[in-house]
Amino acid sequence: MDKSDKIIVGISIGDLNGIGIEVILKTFEDKRMLEFCTPVIFGSTKVISFHKKGLIDEIQVQGISDFNQLNHTKINVLNIWKEDVGIEYGKPTKISGEYALKSLESAVNHLKENKIDVLITAPINKENIQSDDFHFPGHTEFLEEKLEGKSLMILMTDALRIGLITGHIPISKVAETITPELIKSKVEIMHTSLIQDFGISKPKIAVLALNPHCGDKGVIGREDDEIIRPTIEAIQENGKLVFGPYAADGFFGNETYKQFDGVLATYHDQGLAPFKALSFGKGVNFTAGLSHVRTSPDHGTGYDIAGKNRASATSFQEALFSGIQIFKKREEYKELTKKQLLIK
Repeated sequence: MDKSDKIIVGISIGDLNGIGIEVILKTFEDKRMLEFCTPVIFGSTKVISFHKKGLIDEIQVQGISDFNQLNHTKINVLNIWKEDVGIEYGKPTKISGEYALKSLESAVNHLKENKIDVLITAPINKENIQSDDFHFPGHTEFLEEKLEGKSLMILMTDALRIGLITGHIPISKVAETITPELIKSKVEIMHTSLIQDFGISKPKIAVLALNPHCGDKGVIGREDDEIIRPTIEAIQENGKLVFGPYAADGFFGNETYKQFDGVLATYHDQGLAPFKALSFGKGVNFTAGLSHVRTSPDHGTGYDIAGKNRASATSFQEALFSGIQIFKKREEYKELTKKQLLIK
């Protein structure tokens, strides 16, 4: 492969006082990783050097000030600030939030300009990153505003993909938020993503019930019978292989999830609690439905172990591999559909 044809992976560094930079650097300890992609870390060599000291000294990075200086055989650090930044391991500070946002904004801008092919985001603190420019409950919502398309958060491993019908909202708001239109929208995004991003020609999707035991015929709630089930039936009439609603406890307890290519949970913890119980440390967060590919590890800032050289890079490595694979699948799908249009 020509070096200039390598997939360029942009990496936002997340909260400076967490484990983000540590897992990024550990991911590239194995130099063979550079055969898969050209990494570009959005931050500053001063910050990276601080995190390297005493933890991962042997890793070499190359600071650049412009994309024309990109080196396809090195770990590139695009210097987007020059000043010294105070780092306090394990503490969520205003400064660490501000610079996490600087990194993220620059990475997303380069993604929109197609200067990078894939975005991998290290964990942020959702409180200290809040500002006039970031007023979102998480990465997913921020990216939906900045990029084209409608987003769907999918937590994934090789064996399990769980999307969320509702995301970062209070549990008290879930029932009123779930509408036929929202369900149809999320099913459509997942269905399209399974085809174009994962190469599954006829995806099979399960939808979980909102209430325990699917509401027990109205005894524990009417949403499943009055909203979710009729919507699934309407979707089935259009030929999509969508089934449910399934009571979440039995669905995961008896491993029914293994029969499906994708699962849609009605709210955040309904999907993420079993996912993390089954896959924590190996999972990937993928933002489906948008014009560009973004993945992230399935963990948070890890303040309790920051600076102690104890963070595992496994999930970040999986996020990197998944981002590259999804990008390739999406490019293959574009070529295939282009050829089909030419034939027609």
